[in-house]
Amino acid sequence: MVEDAVEAIGFGKFQWKLSVITGLAWMADAMEMMILSILAPQLHCEWRLPSWQVALLTSVVFVGMMSSSTLWGNISDQYGRKTGLKISVLWTLYYGILSGFAPIYGWILVLRGLVGFGIGGVPQSVTLYAEFLPMKARAKCILLIEVFWALGTVFEVLLAVVVMPTLGWRWLLILSALPLLLFAGLCFWLPESARYDVLSGNQEKALATLKRIATENGVPMPLGKLVVSRQEDRGKMRDLFTPHFRWTTLLLWFIWFSNAFSYYGLVLLTTEFFQAGDVCSISSRRQEVKAKCSLTCEYLTEEDYTDLLWTTLSEFPGKGSEMHDFFLGMAQGCGNELWQQKWSWNVWPDASHSTQSSLL
Repeated sequence: MVEDAVEAIGFGKFQWKLSVITGLAWMADAMEMMILSILAPQLHCEWRLPSWQVALLTSVVFVGMMSSSTLWGNISDQYGRKTGLKISVLWTLYYGILSGFAPIYGWILVLRGLVGFGIGGVPQSVTLYAEFLPMKARAKCILLIEVFWALGTVFEVLLAVVVMPTLGWRWLLILSALPLLLFAGLCFWLPESARYDVLSGNQEKALATLKRIATENGVPMPLGKLVVSRQEDRGKMRDLFTPHFRWTTLLLWFIWFSNAFSYYGLVLLTTEFFQAGDVCSISSRRQEVKAKCSLTCEYLTEEDYTDLLWTTLSEFPGKGSEMHDFFLGMAQGCGNELWQQKWSWNVWPDASHSTQSSLL
């Protein structure tokens, strides 16, 4: 199987490059989400938007993500992981930059909804990434990608500190698309998933991809014949609700719902707390409530951005433990893998023997 070839080739230089490129996609995704907590209070003040319009500006991004995720999955299944990923990234980049030129509320509402529509396809980068990873490194590497999410949130806040007081929110929207632009350029380096190519009947392309990985990793290509295999039934949405997958589907949906509700809720409420400030205070002399509540909005200050930076940095302790486990596991695994490869290349059956190892 292709998975056997990936296991034999192991983790090396190719996977490290792929980790950084995939991380850029997650970093860009995090920045596009983090900008919501910065953009909302700014437009609330500058355009005098009522609270429900500010909330709708945030919600429309998630609506776009929800409506497009299945579509991007189907595109990636039909036309390839790389194709679906490139289209979604270019889509998000295009409408993300256009958002900076929105003249009125209606336009930015539509454009941010289209950005959310494109963000729904970014997780395809992890699908492509995982199909190039050996089994023992897969879980660790996917967890490592989450570090780039934390980097993206921190970078967005730092960018806002520099850009917002001088250039304003329009330039923040444009400059926040830089990681997407960089990823779009590097996307052409990405190969198509060898597993997808084989399942689509393009075994020669899959074999060329596996040879490229082996060359970049500096290991011999496993000998054997790549058998043609074509998968006609790629699965349907309704398959998730068959008796075999029903409870797993519902449980995973509940976990993701709870996680997203908690995380995004806290992120988006942070700037609301900053704006509320000391809404109502108690006089120390009269010991009675003095209402300071006002309908006027408040722009985020430099102190607010500093506090926001601290809240985003709080993600790193958890990410740090993930990185520690990752590098420890990789350090332990590399020695074993080198020993196994040294032994396996000595006993690997020669191509002239009647017994051939199938890569599929």
